[in-house]
This record gives sequence, C-alpha cells and structure tokens, in this order.
Amino acid sequence: MKLESRRYLFWAFQLSGWGIYALLTEIMIKLPSNEPWQIHIPHLLLDTLCGFLITIGLRKCYLFARTKSANISITLHVSALLIASIVWTAFKWAALQWFYGHWWSAMSWFDFGTWSTASLTMLATWTGAYFGITSYLDNQEQKQKAAVALNLANEAQLKMLRYQLNPHFMFNSINAICTLILKKDNMHAVDMLEKLCDLLRYSLYTDPLAKITVHEEVQILNTYLDIEQCRFGNKLNVNIITEPHCSDFLIPSMLVQPLVENALKHGMDQAQNITITVKIEQQNNNLVISVSDTGKGFNKHTHSQRGIGLKNCEQRLSLIYPQNNQFKTGNSEQGGAWVYMTIPLQRTQE
Repeated sequence: MKLESRRYLFWAFQLSGWGIYALLTEIMIKLPSNEPWQIHIPHLLLDTLCGFLITIGLRKCYLFARTKSANISITLHVSALLIASIVWTAFKWAALQWFYGHWWSAMSWFDFGTWSTASLTMLATWTGAYFGITSYLDNQEQKQKAAVALNLANEAQLKMLRYQLNPHFMFNSINAICTLILKKDNMHAVDMLEKLCDLLRYSLYTDPLAKITVHEEVQILNTYLDIEQCRFGNKLNVNIITEPHCSDFLIPSMLVQPLVENALKHGMDQAQNITITVKIEQQNNNLVISVSDTGKGFNKHTHSQRGIGLKNCEQRLSLIYPQNNQFKTGNSEQGGAWVYMTIPLQRTQE
C-alpha cells in the first residue's frame, strides 16, 4: 500500500476512534456522574484532545523504536506507554480540578490507581489496534510486492520464450534461402525472402505478451507456411481447419507456428511427403488447438531432443494460464505425431 494511503488510513482511524471514545465516555461515565454540563463537556473535550495528541506522540515513538534492536525496542515501547498513561492521568486530574476552581489538589492513591489503570487500558488498546492494523498493512504490502515481483518475473520469462523463437526460425529460413540461391532458384529465394521479412517484421513489432485473435494467428501461420512451401514444394501439405465462430477468440501470439515448425523439422524425412493438420475448435469453455502430422512420430527415447518448440509452448501456457490449460503429445495409430492443447475461452471484447 502506498505511503499516502497509509497516512490517510491512520488519520481516518485516529479521528473516528477518538470520536467513539468521547461518545462512550460521555454516555458511560460523564452522564451517570451528574457533573454539571458546564464542567463535564469542556473536561471531556480536553480529555479527548489530550489523548488524541498523546497517541500521535506514541506513534512517533513507536516508529523510532522499530529502528532499534529488539531489547531496546521493547524497553522504549513499555516506557513510552507507562509515561503516556501517567501524563494523561495527571492532565485529566489537573483539568478537572481547574474547572472546579482548584489549582491543584493531591490525588488519593485510590484515585491515582483507578485513573491510571483507565488511562493505561485505553492507551494499551490503542497500541494494540495500531500494531494490529500496521502489521496487517505491512503483510498486505509484502504480498503486493511479491505479486508484482512474480508478475515481472513471469513477463520476463514469457518475453524470453517468445524471443527465443525468432533466432531459431530465422536461422532455418536463412539457411533455406541460401540453399535456393546455391541451386540458382532465384524466384523462390526472392519470394521466400519477402515472406521472411513480413514474418520477422510482425515478430519484432508485436508485443511478446500480447494476445491476438485466432484469425490473426492463422494469417501468421500461413505466412510461415508460404516460406516452408518454397523449401519443400509438393512434399508439404497443410490443412488448417478453424471453426468460423472461433476467429475472434484470443490466443498468445505465435503459439501454433513453432508446433508446425517442430513437425517439419523432426517429423519429416527427406524422401517423404508430410501432411500437417491444424484444428482450432471450441469445446465447452475451452479453445482446443491440435496439430497432427503424418511424419515419423515421437521417439520416446529422444523426445526431449525434438527442439525447443514443444517445450517453449508448454512453458508459455503454464505461465499465461496457470492450472487452467492442457498440453499433451503422442503418436497416432496410423503414424505420425500429435499435439493437443486447451486454453480458456477469451473473446476480444474481454
């Protein structure tokens, strides 16, 4: 909680608390005592004002004591509370005597004990409330700082994961362009370079933490696939199936592309054709995204060596949708691999 807000809360509690004290003292002590109103009302006002000022002094003392060692801090707290109780008692007694026309008359031990106990009880109650509220606010402030720190850490990790894809994909694409140039396939090389510029421009100018619509994600995926089509030609077949009403749902940007790239890089043999199918559909309150291929499938012994795409997507989902996502992989009976993930539905107006 900000310092200005804490100050506002202190003064709000201080004013309202002493207002309640004055009201209860009037009802429970002053009225039953049958004191003349010319005496008990001014005395009540001075009593309340003195207590108000004394507790402000106690607050300053407590703040000072917090900077000291434990033994010194406890000694300062207890001493301040006892001295404040005696001062308040003496003031109340002197003010009452003055209103009755006496400059000073000694208190009996009974009156001193009774009045001092009442003062000590009131100030101890104020002290307990002060430290209780302060402790609560400190705890909330620590939780808020921890939440902010965790959020910043998650954002940094998400940015790292998104940016990690850029040099990885860029290396593969430039390598493919170089291969086309060496083969003197200049038309395909120029076309592929233009598509690569479009994709990298989008990647650089898009907030890595932003979510985009399914329609935009499909456009990005198609741009990527145009690049890969230049490399593989008729060997690559891709089917993108999206339910029409899912186009406006939001997903993390460039979530599907690394899965398709992973299928191409690790699932395709040089002499083999491959078909990749991307499905995006709604199931209840979830958006389901699946990517399957007809390639080599996952090798259980080298699953961890299948590139950064799968691990990257799984980490991003766990950070963006903690405890509210699914990410599964496996091999189909007909051959090839599949990736299945679910995220909560989120529409653009949300």
